[in-house]
Amino acid sequence: MRKLSTVSSWFLNPQCCLHDRLFFSPRIWPLVLSIITAALFLYGCNAAEETPRELSPFPLSAVDLIDGPFLHAQNLNDDYVLAHDPDRLLAPFLIDAGLTPKASRYGNWENTGLDGHTAGHYLTTLAMMVAASGNEEARDRLEYMVDQLAICQAENGNGYVGGIPGGQEMWEEIAAGNINAQSFSLNGKWVPWYNIHKLYAGLRDAWIFTENEQALEVLIELTDWTVELVSDLSDNQIQEMLISEHGGMNEVFADVYDITGDERYAELARQFSHREILDPLLNEEDRLTGLHANTQIPKVIGFKRVAEVCEIPSWDDAAAFFWDTVVNHRSVAIGGNSVAEHFHPRDDFSSMLESREGPETCNTYNMMRLARQLYFTSGDLKYIDYYERSLYNHILSSQHPEHGGLVYFSPMRPGHYRVYSNPEHTFWCCVGTGIENHTKYGELVYSHDGENLFVNLFLPTRLDWEERGVTLTQKTEFPESDVTAFTLNMEEDQTFDLNIRHPQWLTSAGMSVEVNGEKFSGESEPGSYFTIDHNWQDGDQIEVRMPMHTYGEYLPDGSPYMAILHGPVVLAADVGSEDVSGLVADDSRMGQVAPGLLYPRHHMPMLVIDDEQWTDKLSRNTELPLSFDVSELTYPQEELSLIPFYRLHDARYIIYWQTGTSEEARQMRDELAKQEDGFMELENQTISRVVPGQQQPESEHNFQGEQTEAGVHQNRHWRKSGAWFSYDMPDPEHEARVLRLTYHGEDEDRHFDILLNDNHIAEVRLDGSEGDQFIDISYSLPTWVVEGQEDGIHTIRFEAKENSETAHIFDVRLMR
Repeated sequence: MRKLSTVSSWFLNPQCCLHDRLFFSPRIWPLVLSIITAALFLYGCNAAEETPRELSPFPLSAVDLIDGPFLHAQNLNDDYVLAHDPDRLLAPFLIDAGLTPKASRYGNWENTGLDGHTAGHYLTTLAMMVAASGNEEARDRLEYMVDQLAICQAENGNGYVGGIPGGQEMWEEIAAGNINAQSFSLNGKWVPWYNIHKLYAGLRDAWIFTENEQALEVLIELTDWTVELVSDLSDNQIQEMLISEHGGMNEVFADVYDITGDERYAELARQFSHREILDPLLNEEDRLTGLHANTQIPKVIGFKRVAEVCEIPSWDDAAAFFWDTVVNHRSVAIGGNSVAEHFHPRDDFSSMLESREGPETCNTYNMMRLARQLYFTSGDLKYIDYYERSLYNHILSSQHPEHGGLVYFSPMRPGHYRVYSNPEHTFWCCVGTGIENHTKYGELVYSHDGENLFVNLFLPTRLDWEERGVTLTQKTEFPESDVTAFTLNMEEDQTFDLNIRHPQWLTSAGMSVEVNGEKFSGESEPGSYFTIDHNWQDGDQIEVRMPMHTYGEYLPDGSPYMAILHGPVVLAADVGSEDVSGLVADDSRMGQVAPGLLYPRHHMPMLVIDDEQWTDKLSRNTELPLSFDVSELTYPQEELSLIPFYRLHDARYIIYWQTGTSEEARQMRDELAKQEDGFMELENQTISRVVPGQQQPESEHNFQGEQTEAGVHQNRHWRKSGAWFSYDMPDPEHEARVLRLTYHGEDEDRHFDILLNDNHIAEVRLDGSEGDQFIDISYSLPTWVVEGQEDGIHTIRFEAKENSETAHIFDVRLMR
C-alpha cells in the first residue's frame, strides 16, 4: 500500500507545492482534487501501520553555497549557461512546428539528428539556477522558452512538441505499428525517445523548481500525446521500440502520475520499462557486459521511480542490485564507469587502461541520481559515500576552473588527458548533463526526517530549515582541511538530533566532535551517523574533526593497477602538457575525444609496493594542500607530485599506477613494453577505425544499412546484415593502402562482397573452419581508387550475396 509520504511528497516539498495562483486554473483543480482524495484514502489504509520515519530532502532553494570551490563552479557554470542563445536552442522546435525560427539553430549534435536535446537540459538547468540562487535572468529565459514551446505545441495541434528532424512523420509510422528499432536509431532517426526525454524532464523540472504552470500544462499535453501514440500498440511492440535508447521515459511518466494521480500515466510508466534489462536485474543477474552504459542507467532510475509510485518492491530491489553491480564491480576510483561508453567485462579492466575514451561524465551524473533515490528510501549511507566520491573526483573535476568548459571522457589510460567543451560549438550529451551538474551542488548536503537534521556532505553552505525556524551555517575547507564547523541560529531554543555522517573512509581514527568548545561524548562507526542529542540555543557551535589518511585502491578486477586516495579524494600526477592538442574542442563529430598521441604506457613510471607501510614513503608538501611527493615510490625514479584530480587540468596525468615489488618491477615493465609495442604499432598505422555496433563510432562514420543487426560476442561488439551496411571513413592525406577487418573463426556460410567507393575490393566466403578465435584479415586497396576520392572520405560497404549474410564484423580499420 502506497504511503502518504510518497503520495504527498509533491505537496510537502516547498519547491513542489501548489502556488496560490494555481488554484484558479480550471484545468488543474480536478487533478488537485484527485490527488487529495487518493492521499486521504491511502492514509486511512496505512494509519495503523508502524512504519519508520522516512528521510526527506531539503529543496534546493533552502541550501545556499558559500565561498569555496563549489560556489566558484556554480557561478562559472551560470556564465557558461547564459552564454547560450535561447532562440537558437528553440529553433528545431519552431522548424518542426512549421514556424519561422527567430535565430539559426546551433551546430554539432544540434543539427545532425539530435536537434533539440540540449533545450531540455537547458530548461532543467535554468529551473535549478532559479532555485539555487534566485537568478532572475534564468527565470526570464525559462518562462520565455516554455512560452515558445507552448506556441509550437498549439501549432502542432495534437499535444506534440519536439525538435526531431522529420519527427512527426516518424511518430505516425510508430503509431501505425511500423517499428524499426536499433540500439541507437528508431525508424532511421537518431534515438528520438532519448531526445524528447530531455524535454519531458525539463518541463517537469520547470514545474518542480519554479512552479511554472505553463510548463506543467505543456508536460501533461505532451504526455497525453504519448498515451494516444501507443494506444494501438501491443506490449510486445512497445518493448520492441524500447530497444532504441530512450533515456528515462519511464521515470518522467511516473513523475507525471505522481503529480496528477492519473492512472493512465502509471500504466505508461510500466509500459515504458524495458523488460530486457529489468528481468535479469529482478533475478540478480549481471548481464551488463557489452551494453551501452548510459542507455541502461536512466532506465534503472525509472525502475526505481516506478517502484516508489506504483508500489513494486521487487523493482526497488532490482535498482539496488544494479547500483551495487555497477559501483562495486564496474567502476573506477573517481566513481565513473565504462569504456567508449560501454560496460566492459567486470573481470577485465584492461580496456579501461588502454583507451582514450574512459568514463563518461553522463554515466556518473545518472549513477549519482540513482544513489540519491536509493538513499532516501533506505537511509543507507553507502549511497552518500559513493555520491561524495563521485562529486569531488568526477563531477567537480569535469569543469574547467577558468573557462567553464565541460568534459565528456576522463581517460584512465596513464599519460593521456581530457578535452573541454565550449558554448558555441559543442552540444554533447555530457554538456547537457554537465550544465545541470554544477547547478545542484546543494541537493544532498542535508536531509531531515521532519524532526531531526542529518548532515551528509561537508560543503561550505547555509541551510534554511524554514519549518523549524533554524539556520545552519557550515564553514569548511574540506577536503583540504579535516575540520568542518557549524553554527546554529534560531529564535527559540529547540531540542532535536543533529546527525553527522561518519564516512566509510574515516576508518583509522574516530570522529571528534565538540559542542561550544567542549568535547561531546558519543560513538559512531564508518557508514553511520554521529548523533548529537542536544537542546540547541541561538549561536551554538559544533566543530567536527575527521582525520583523513592516505591509501591505495586497486581496480575491481584484481589487476595490479592502483589509484591513490586521501580521504575521499583521488590523487593524480601531472606528467606534462606535450601534444595536448584540442584541449578546447571544435564542432567536429568526435571533438570530445582527446586526439593527441597516445604515449606508450611503459614510458609512464610504475610504483614499487613492497609492504603495507608503502604510504610512509609519500612525503607531504606543506606549501600546497593535499599535495604529496611520490618520487620515492616510482620506478624508474622520477620526481612527481600527487594533487587532487579535481585540480589537475590541461595536462596529461596518471591516476592508475602499475604496481609491483622491487623484484617484480623490471620484469613487469618489460612485459608491458611488449604489449604496448604491438598496440602502438597498430595505433600508428591506423588512419580511421570503426567498432561496429558501438554508437559513437558508427555515428561518427555515417553508418547506413538495411536488414542489419548488432550485438556482442565474447565481450566484443559486432554488426552483420542480410542486405548491406556501410561506413564513411576519412583519409585526408590519401594514405590508405589496407583495409583490416576482424571476424570470428566460427562464422560459417557467409558470402559477401566488400566495396570501396563503389569499387569491388574482395569477395569473401567464410566456412567456420578457423575455430573459436578472432581473426584479422587485411585487404589491399588499389591506389587509383584511394587517390581518386578527392574529398578523402572513403565509403566502405559490405553487401551480402543472395541467400546469405555478411560476416559478423568486429573491427574495421583503414590503415597506412
